[in-house]
Amino acid sequence: MAEVGRAAVRDPGALLPGGFWAAVAVWLERPQVANKRLCGVRLEARRSVALPRAAAGPRPRSPGEGLGPGQTTGPARGTAIRGPGESQPRHGQRENPQREAAAAARLAGGSGPAGEAGVGESEFPASDLDSLWDAFSQSLDGGHPELLAFLSGPAAASQPEAPSELAVVLRTLIPKTGPRCPLAVPRRELVVQDVLNGTVTFLPLEEDDSGNVKVETSNVYQIRLSQSQEEWFISILIFCPERWHSDGIVYPQPAWLGEELLARLARWSVESKKSGFKSTLSLISIIKYSKTYQMLKEKYKDMVKVWPEVTDPEKFVYEDVAIAAYLLILWEEERAELGLTAKQSFIDLGCGNGLLVHILSTEGHPGRGIDVRRRKIWDMYGPQTCLEEGAITPSDKTLFPDVDWLIGNHSDELTPWVPVIAARSSYGCRFFVLPCCFFDFTGKYSRRQSRKTQYREYLDFVTEVGLACGFHVEEDCLRIPSTKRVCLIGKSRTYPPAGEVSMDEQRTQYINSRRGRPVSPPNEVSVPLPPRATVGHAGHPDGHQTLDTGAATGRAEIRADQLWLSGFQPREKAERVRNCATLPRDFIDQVVLQVAHLLLNGEQLNTGSASSSSSKAWNRGGSLSLAEVAHELAGETLQRLKRECGGLQTLLRNNHQVFEVVNGRVHIRDWREKKLQRQLHSEAKRRLCSEAFKTRMCWFYSHHPDGCVLPSDSCPFAHGPAELRPPQTPKRKKPVL
Repeated sequence: MAEVGRAAVRDPGALLPGGFWAAVAVWLERPQVANKRLCGVRLEARRSVALPRAAAGPRPRSPGEGLGPGQTTGPARGTAIRGPGESQPRHGQRENPQREAAAAARLAGGSGPAGEAGVGESEFPASDLDSLWDAFSQSLDGGHPELLAFLSGPAAASQPEAPSELAVVLRTLIPKTGPRCPLAVPRRELVVQDVLNGTVTFLPLEEDDSGNVKVETSNVYQIRLSQSQEEWFISILIFCPERWHSDGIVYPQPAWLGEELLARLARWSVESKKSGFKSTLSLISIIKYSKTYQMLKEKYKDMVKVWPEVTDPEKFVYEDVAIAAYLLILWEEERAELGLTAKQSFIDLGCGNGLLVHILSTEGHPGRGIDVRRRKIWDMYGPQTCLEEGAITPSDKTLFPDVDWLIGNHSDELTPWVPVIAARSSYGCRFFVLPCCFFDFTGKYSRRQSRKTQYREYLDFVTEVGLACGFHVEEDCLRIPSTKRVCLIGKSRTYPPAGEVSMDEQRTQYINSRRGRPVSPPNEVSVPLPPRATVGHAGHPDGHQTLDTGAATGRAEIRADQLWLSGFQPREKAERVRNCATLPRDFIDQVVLQVAHLLLNGEQLNTGSASSSSSKAWNRGGSLSLAEVAHELAGETLQRLKRECGGLQTLLRNNHQVFEVVNGRVHIRDWREKKLQRQLHSEAKRRLCSEAFKTRMCWFYSHHPDGCVLPSDSCPFAHGPAELRPPQTPKRKKPVL
C-alpha cells in the first residue's frame, strides 16, 4: 500500500464529513468533470453488504464520534439503482443479456452477430452483483488478508469482530472516443463505500475468456477522509503500486490521482453550493452518444475551415454537432421503444445558420429549418437541406400536423411557443427546446423569484409551459461549449387523445394568464376552441400524425387569421447593430474624454494633437465603478447609450485602447502591461497585431497630459499623421463547395 497524495482541508462552515461524501459523489457519478478523457459513467446497481467478520472494521460510532454522516441511504440489498437523475429505465434498454453483451462487445471493438442491432448497453446484469460480491467476499476471507485490511481501513485492528456495513456500487466508466482511441473499451468497477470509516475503494473488474467476471487487484485505489486534532485530511492510496497499470484514460498515472484528483476532491468538499441541474446526458446512452459524436465530428469538421459567417466557427460547428448527436441517439432509442423503422421528421424553428438541420437531414431524418433571416452559409449545404426564410407568428396558420418533432435551438422569442405549437400541431408531435435568451410569450421574461438564478427560473417557466400544454417534460444537460446547455424535452402527453378539446381550453387560459388578462373578458361570450389536432391513423408506420380537418374545418376558418396572443413580435429580418458602433463619432469621443477626465482626477486633457511626453511620472489615474462614472454623466447621455443596448459599459469596452473594465471598475489602460502580454501571444495573434500596426491614431499621444507611455517604435498606434498606415483588409478563404 502506498499513499500517493494527502491534503489538509480547512472546514470553515462545519461542512465535513458531509462535504467529503458530496465530493465523492461527483467523482462517482460524473468523473468526466475531473478526467476530461472520460465521456461519462453509468451507475448500474447498488447493494448494502458487509465484510467478513474476521476482517470487519470498527464498531459503529455514536453521533459526533465517527467520520460519516450516518447510515447509508442507498437501496436495500438486491435492488437495482438508476443513473443520476433517472426516474425510470432509459428508453431503448432491454433485459436481454445476450444482445446487450453483443452490443457492448462491438462498441469495445469486439465482434457480434452480423447485422444485429445493438439494444441496451449492459453486458453484466445488475442482478448478478450479489453473486459477484459473495464470491469476492469468500476470496477475501480465504486468502487476501492485505486487501481485507485495505478495505477495512486503519481502525480495523481495534475492533476485529465488529461488522462493517458497506454500500457497493457497480459502475461502468465510458472513455471518450477519438482519433487516438477510436473504440476505447468501457471498463466496469465496484465502488465500496464505508461511510463509518470515511473510505471509498475502487475495485476494477475483469472478464476472462469464459465470460466470468472477477475483481482485478492490480488497479485498486482508495479515497480516505481522516481527522487528527480537529484537522481534516483527504488521502488517496494505491493498494499495490508496483502492479499499477496506467492506460492514461480510465486509469491515470498515480501522480494524477495524488495531485489533480486530490486537489479537486479537497475543493469540492468545502463547496456548499449545489447544482440545480440534472447530470449530463442522463436521458440517453452515453456510449452511443460518444460514438455518434466522434463520427459526426470527423464527418463535419471541415465546416470550420470554410465557415463564411462572422461567428466563431469552432464553437458553432461543434455545438451543433453535439446537439445533432444527442437528437440522433434520442430518436434512435425512441424508435426502439415504439418499434418504429422510419426515421422521425422534424422542423427547426429559428434555425439560424442551419447546420443542425443540415446534419440531421444528411443523417436521414426528413425535415427543414425556418428562420426570419437567410444566412450566407445556407448556399453551401446543397439542395438536400431544406431551409426557408420567413417569420413564425404563433397562430393557427403555423401548425405542422405531419411533423414528429419541433426543435427550438436557441430560438429566442419562439422558445415558450414551441411546446404550444407542438401541442396544437398534432397529438403525436413532440418537442425539443434548448433555451438561451429569456423570452415570455410577448417580450422579455420578467423574473418572479429572487431565490433562484435567472437561468434556473426561466427553465422552470418553459417546463411550466410544457406541463400546461399537456406534456410530460423531461430535462437533460447537453455536452456543448455553452453556459446555456440544459434542454427540455416533451415526448408524451399527460392526457388521452379524446381529451384534446378540454386540454386546449386549458392551454388558452394559461397563455392568456401570462398577459394578466382574465380568462373570460367581461361582457364577452367565450367561444370554445376547435380540436386542432387529433391522433392520426393507429399504427401509422412512420409515426406521423394528421389533423382531423373534418371536425375542425368550420371553427378553424373563424380563427385562421387570429393570433393566439396579441403583442407577439418576431425578430426583425435585418439584424440591427446595437453595440454602440452606430453612434456618431464625435459623441463617442466626447464621452471618452469625459470619462478619462474623471479617472485622471480632473487633470486637463489635450483636445488637439501631437502632445509630447512629459519628464514626470506617467499618470495612470485612479479607478471608478461603472455606477460612479454613470452618476457623473448627463442623463441624456446615458439614455442615448442605453438605446444602443449595453450602455456605458459597452462603449468603454469598445474603446479598449483607452480603458479597461475589470470586475465592474473602470481604469485607464497601461500599455506597458499590454506590451508584456503581447510577447506571450500565439503566432496567429502576433500576425493579426502586425497587420493592424499603426493603422489608427494613438489616443494617449493626442489627449493624455503626459502623452503616450510607450515610445513611438513600441506603440501599436500612430504617433502623428506621418506614422499612419492604410488599414489592411484580411484575406478570407473561399468556401470549398
